[in-house]
Amino acid sequence: MTTWFGIVLLVGLGFLAVNATAPWWQTASFYQIYPRSFKDSDGNGVGDLNGVTEKLEYLKEIGVTATWLSPFLLSPMADFGYDIADFKEVDPLFGTMEDFENMVSRAKQLNVKIILDFVPNHSSDDCDWFIRSAAGEEKYKDYYIWHPGFVENGVRRPPSNWVSVFRGSAWEWHEGRQEYYLHQFHKKQPDFNFRNPVVREEMNDVLRFWLEKGVDGFRVDAIYHAFEIQADGNGNYPDEPRNDWTNDPDEYGYTHKIYTVDQPETPHLVYEWREILDQFQADNGGEERILMVETWSPIEVVMHYYGNSTAEGAQIPFNFQLISNLNRDSDAYHYEYLINNWLSLMPNGKSANWVIGNHDKNRVGSRFGADRIDLFNILLLTLPGCSITYQGEEIGMLDGYVSWKDTVDPQACNGYEENYMAMSRDPARTPMQWTDGNMAGFTTGSTTWLPIGQDYAQRNVQTERGAALSHLNVFKKLQQLRKEPAIQQGAADVKAVSHYVLANKRYLSGNYVYISLLNIFDNIENVNLHDVFDGLPDNFQYALVTRKSIKQLGDKVSASSVTLMPYESIVLRSTTTV
Repeated sequence: MTTWFGIVLLVGLGFLAVNATAPWWQTASFYQIYPRSFKDSDGNGVGDLNGVTEKLEYLKEIGVTATWLSPFLLSPMADFGYDIADFKEVDPLFGTMEDFENMVSRAKQLNVKIILDFVPNHSSDDCDWFIRSAAGEEKYKDYYIWHPGFVENGVRRPPSNWVSVFRGSAWEWHEGRQEYYLHQFHKKQPDFNFRNPVVREEMNDVLRFWLEKGVDGFRVDAIYHAFEIQADGNGNYPDEPRNDWTNDPDEYGYTHKIYTVDQPETPHLVYEWREILDQFQADNGGEERILMVETWSPIEVVMHYYGNSTAEGAQIPFNFQLISNLNRDSDAYHYEYLINNWLSLMPNGKSANWVIGNHDKNRVGSRFGADRIDLFNILLLTLPGCSITYQGEEIGMLDGYVSWKDTVDPQACNGYEENYMAMSRDPARTPMQWTDGNMAGFTTGSTTWLPIGQDYAQRNVQTERGAALSHLNVFKKLQQLRKEPAIQQGAADVKAVSHYVLANKRYLSGNYVYISLLNIFDNIENVNLHDVFDGLPDNFQYALVTRKSIKQLGDKVSASSVTLMPYESIVLRSTTTV
């Protein structure tokens, strides 16, 4: 029995104990919607809230528990909604507040929960708060991070060498106020000053507003940027040390980020927001409201967002280990390590989550190869805890081609045509492919805000519904399997069988044993499961197969000899309970 097995067994038993009265989110299937690209209801080529409402029944069809919607609030769209001008107003591009309320009402009828994207790090420079801050109004003057900069030899320079995620200095000169303001992203996204208690209460009030509107929680954007190092006694900020990754001072990687991310105060901000959600539940009843937090931080830092001995934190600090650390050449031992490392470091009594795609990363099939699309869906949906799926991954969408002329992502546009594809997030944001008809069924209009993927005739919901072993139908079958007690409540044991094959055993006393087998590479592999796991029954049957399989659902197989075709991933179920 390996050390990892002992660790995972304890984690699994802890997970089981918590699950006796499990909150809804703990084993939920979350689905991210990027509204601009999901469904256009009015023919203008941009997805909207009524389009989401129209497709809520699809979410029920594919077994989704809750959907997280990327921002749809009032915005000049410099960063496509992540630059918010009014945190309590729907942008007309997406509809009206009434449309939002209708969407929430319909979602509640279908028992699909709504998670809102909360963007606390910054606002738009069109936000009234920023306009008043720039004008020096007393209440608002310290809502943002301001500094006069320095003048040397008659030349004005920024307060420090801090670099924006979107290239160039993170400081922008404001002619009206005659000072620089900090923006860790686009220059039209000034950073809030969270050391100002008035700002904190302002954002707390935003949470309360949307809770009253009926949302079930929030995905917190870019939380690790919320605080910067505190200014010294003279109000100045230190330079960050150089990295040797690049000699381009405009590249984000030019400096080592020790002052602008992962400051020690940041998790405590999340703890405060958790108190607001818990208080709202106490006052209003209903099921638990949740926080999902985005932090691309070292795993030891991420764990702090779960909470500490005196405060509860986020229920779901996003687990980006698979996104950040896997590549096409990663072998099964690498997968095993990343999965078990999270489970072993996770605080006692907390629940795991698994993410492999989102609107900021290339599509799974484009990153890892189209042959592995089912593999990753099987992995995410059979591991213990909850899963987060980005729209279109259930049908195996690939990155769309977006020419330099059509590119709109500021992360790419602020760079150079020569390498724009390496920086652009647009290819993963092309419109959802619903049918093989005109504009992939996304819009009745003649244009779309980003081009439709070139393979939409083959990869779309309509076509895949009718193909027995399509990505969509494999995904739906997985969602059915997730309801099985051993997968819903049981312990997990994740092991690399070899460099090529990963095995995930889910088990619960008195129930069937389920084993997922993932053949990561293009070899034919044979596995003796008795060499991998102790105490297994001798006989299994195929509970899930894919197009890579030569077996059919229900076929029997001996645990001592399971053959996997190249890139084949399967789920086996014991023929007897244990």
